[in-house]
This record gives sequence, C-alpha cells and structure tokens, in this order.
Amino acid sequence: MKKKIFRIFLAILLAPLILILVCNFTVNWAAEGKTFSTLEDVPKNEVGLILGTAKKLVGGQPNVYYSFRINATLKLFKAKKISYVLVSGDNATKYYNEPKTIKADLIAGGIPKDKIFLDFAGFRTLDSMVRAKEVFGLSKVTIISQKFHNQRAIYLANKKGLDAIGFNAKDVKGNFGLKIHAREYLARVKVFIDLLFKTKPKFYGERIIIK
Repeated sequence: MKKKIFRIFLAILLAPLILILVCNFTVNWAAEGKTFSTLEDVPKNEVGLILGTAKKLVGGQPNVYYSFRINATLKLFKAKKISYVLVSGDNATKYYNEPKTIKADLIAGGIPKDKIFLDFAGFRTLDSMVRAKEVFGLSKVTIISQKFHNQRAIYLANKKGLDAIGFNAKDVKGNFGLKIHAREYLARVKVFIDLLFKTKPKFYGERIIIK
C-alpha cells in the first residue's frame, strides 16, 4: 500500500516536469533549421518582424534584450536581407508604447520611416503571429528576437499558417538571462494550452498592406 501511494505521489510530482520537457522538445524540433545567427546564412524575406519588449527594466536599467533586437534588425536591413520592418508590441497605455519606441530607435539607426510598419496590438507572441498574417497580409516573415523566443514564435506561426524563419539577436547571460529562460519553459507550455483552446488575438482590426 505504501509503495502504491509513493508511486502515485511520484507520478504527480513528475507529471508537470514531463509536460514541460515534452513541450520544450516539440517547439525546438519544429524550429530546427529555421533560426539563423549570421547574416550570411539567413535567407532573404521581404518583411522582418521584430517582437517588442520594454526598453528599460522595472528598476530603470537598460534592457539588453531590447537593444540586441534593435541591433539585429538594423543589421538585417542594412544587409538587404529584409526590405520592410513590422514592429509588433504592447501599447497598453499612453505612457507605454513598445512599437513607437522601437520605431524611433530603428529610424535613429538608419531605417527610413516609410519602411517601418507598426502593430500596436502585439500583446503576446500569439497575437503577433496571427496579426502578421491576418491583419498585415504576410505569408512569409523573418522573426527577430532571441533564439529561444524565435523558436516559440516559429512554432506558433507555422500552426497559424505563416511561413516563418528567425534571425537570432544576441542572447543574455548571467542571472537575468537564466530567469528569462526559466520563464520560457512555462511560456512554451502555454503555447499548447492556447492552441488546444483555440485562443484568439485580443484585437484584429482593418487590413494593412506592407509595401
């Protein structure tokens, strides 16, 4: 009886870990060969989709995830690997606007403003992928974020009928990087929950053509 209870208890403990590992493996496997870290290797696409994040952390320090994504986007554009940039991010309040902030830094980096389009309703990666296809009319796209994020975005994009590859911005090491990577495991489980329940983006809106 004690052995049976122990086995049940062990199964309860291991089940979440197994779920996390399976979700993580599935996302990684689906994105295999679809993320690129060098300009020489990444295929050319008409549009690059940079996924938004805050420019500064809660304490006011610079967010290096942000600056690395900006730099990666500038490199892609200047190498003529993309012709347009779609900026997808959170626009929760008038005081917090990821797309406008990113656009300003891309322009400062040399990308003409008429080559930049803004998605103000990219509240989550799921929203960004669906809206890229349904609102902005894209069939192919190069996603720009860190590799772990690109992998998840590519999986979601492909599930939603969007042909996506990823250009990997520089990743972050140290304690802060470890925390983000730990959260990513849970985010990947959430991917499958959203797909199971057919979660929709918060907003759609009128069609916007990138050209």
